[in-house]
Amino acid sequence: MKLLSIDSSAKAASVALTENGRLISQFFQASALTHSRTLLKMAEDMLSDLEMKVSDVDCVAVSIGPGSFTGIRIGVAAAKGLCWGGDKPCIGVSTLEAMAHQLRDRKDAVIAAAMDARRGEIYNACFLPLGDGIERLTEDRAIPVSKLMDEAKESGKTYYFVGDGAELCYNAFTESGLPALLAPEPLRLQTAWGVAMAAEGRAPENAADLEPRYLRLSQAERERLQKEASN
Repeated sequence: MKLLSIDSSAKAASVALTENGRLISQFFQASALTHSRTLLKMAEDMLSDLEMKVSDVDCVAVSIGPGSFTGIRIGVAAAKGLCWGGDKPCIGVSTLEAMAHQLRDRKDAVIAAAMDARRGEIYNACFLPLGDGIERLTEDRAIPVSKLMDEAKESGKTYYFVGDGAELCYNAFTESGLPALLAPEPLRLQTAWGVAMAAEGRAPENAADLEPRYLRLSQAERERLQKEASN
């Protein structure tokens, strides 16, 4: 199966093409340009370089969150557009799970995917690496770093951090004397290749059913609720 994968859940954006689980190509960009300007162009350029079109792809995979509200909306909209235009099915995957797959060949550590969620919290999920896959230990969640540290103290295991909140967590762990590792920088950020690995073996769905997974309300929604509560 030829799979076109997309990630735009944070500052970086990327697209990848895999065939039966093998990476064929990946375009990655971490710039100040908005994903609405770059994402579809990256996909078009990558496929063009491979002398392919969207019609040659069997399925589209995309990270559906958690992450940047705007970035996730752009990625999901782009995936839906590609699917509807080419009558293709899609697969939505957790951003945190996709990042964890990038470290699935590591051993003797808990993979802790962490994204900076602001307001003193991180988006987090923990996994065990299995070499050719991962085992989920927690659900996707928004928690303070201190809660993750409490869990690490109880487990006694080394935590291997990946994501744009990895350094924040790593520093907190090492300052407290907890065993921690930091993913190499080329593997630290979200990638479409991670999305492709997370999508392996999953049944595709109709693009109409694809929905973002934010974990918590946006700032605009929180402000609206606060305003309504005060009236």
